[in-house]
Amino acid sequence: MGVLWKLEAATAAKHRLYQRYLDAWWPILLQTSNGYTRPRVTLLDAFAGPGRYLDGEPGSPVFILDRLLNHTAVERMNLSRQRVTLVFIEKDKARHAHLLAELTDRFGSLADLPVRVEVHHGEAGRDSAPLLTKLGAWNHPILGIFDSWGSVNVPLDLMGRIARNRSSEVITTFGPNWFSRRDELNPDILDIVFGGRNYWTLADAEQLPDERWRVWLQTYREALRRASFAYQLQFELVPRTGQPLYLVFGTGSPKGLEAMKDAMWLVDDSDGMSFRDPRTRGAVPTGQLDIFQGSGRVDPELVELVQQRLSLGTATVDEVGQWLLTETSRWKASHALTAVREMREDGALTVLSSGKLTRKSLISVS
Repeated sequence: MGVLWKLEAATAAKHRLYQRYLDAWWPILLQTSNGYTRPRVTLLDAFAGPGRYLDGEPGSPVFILDRLLNHTAVERMNLSRQRVTLVFIEKDKARHAHLLAELTDRFGSLADLPVRVEVHHGEAGRDSAPLLTKLGAWNHPILGIFDSWGSVNVPLDLMGRIARNRSSEVITTFGPNWFSRRDELNPDILDIVFGGRNYWTLADAEQLPDERWRVWLQTYREALRRASFAYQLQFELVPRTGQPLYLVFGTGSPKGLEAMKDAMWLVDDSDGMSFRDPRTRGAVPTGQLDIFQGSGRVDPELVELVQQRLSLGTATVDEVGQWLLTETSRWKASHALTAVREMREDGALTVLSSGKLTRKSLISVS
């Protein structure tokens, strides 16, 4: 692969998700709340790339900086070089040089920007933690984007340190060939990424192709849980054409969890993109997220997930909603009541509470 490469459909869809999420993340972290202003916020893009794709589309460092500087709430964010730092790491020397030139051409001298921008030539797994230390990022919010496509090699120790850092989050991407090319990866690196050989050998033993990615993704989600992220989302991003991508999101904040779900429901469907929950094995959804899938019926994936929760025991509608929020890739707490109404009409569940169906009603499988 040369310095630039063609933008894949799944990557374009993923970028729209990032953009929507960051549009929400920046104001949450940077606007004054109840008289309190966070002193410092750091975004780390650890696999930054060259800044542009073959047909001219902007890479993540360019659109991240652009959307921050031109955010609709920028006047209320109190941007300064002391408060906001963007760190871009690129391992390939030619791509690093291209990225630096791309940012300079687009935004002018980086030293004159109202936020600090660091473009580092180095390796993500080795250099991320020392750079965050050098820049004084620890003890302040960090968003780490580890979008490696095919070489997930970030130590779990680093993920744990970010998880224990106040108001911090991570996004890790697994490329479409990562699971089939696993045999080419160094087991010692996997030990570092997953926290030890005993944590990933069972995933490595899975031979069925359609189960292999699912098991590996769940294994990484469990690694983020051990790293102390209170909430972890795993999802498959499915474009209309081309191969899917797999993402795992970790956060300690309910607000961050809701912001990511909201971002999924706001992305446009210009390429027929959809998100799929690894917990389900039904048909891959098509098009923009829609609780009714255009048919007037609740999405079968949502129905299947509610059934999975009720298979664990009776619950209130609220409890089902909380499970949807924290355990499933895209569904929110507010979707539970709509699903339960339809499932009751279909005889798929029983309402144990008397009176009108509400969020407090107790339900079980029929």
